[in-house]
Amino acid sequence: MDIPAGIDDGQVISLRGGGDAGVNGGPSGDLRLNVNVRPHPIFERDGFDVFCEIPISLTQAALGAEITVPTLDGKVKFTVHEGTQPGDEFKLRGKGIQRLNYAGKGDQYVKIVVEIPRDLSKAQREKLTEFEKSLDEKNYKKKKSFAEKVKNFFKES
Repeated sequence: MDIPAGIDDGQVISLRGGGDAGVNGGPSGDLRLNVNVRPHPIFERDGFDVFCEIPISLTQAALGAEITVPTLDGKVKFTVHEGTQPGDEFKLRGKGIQRLNYAGKGDQYVKIVVEIPRDLSKAQREKLTEFEKSLDEKNYKKKKSFAEKVKNFFKES
């Protein structure tokens, strides 16, 4: 028996006549199979869409980069744009789950996780501090916006 593409956890497959023989020579009953789908180590499913998180470096997020994204069909290349923020999401159309009994597939949503480096050497710390000093508020839109909100909040109080 083939399990149809796109079947989801908790769905039931009925096989007509696949059950026990009926009483007094009656026809065989139906066999009902409850489907349990194992969780995937990379993807989470929601309907026909799949979700995953991709860790990238601070430098890749700031400068942009071409990354390899795993999909259910294999790997695809994707360009992360300059200034990508932690939590930004993008969609890979048609890279999700096969729609059950229909043509087409769901989509894949990829959430960016920017990994901040740890255990920096003294030289790395100095370079990072020097870099930070070269920036101003135009480089930090969210920080500037938040500072304005706080300022206005305390003006009103």
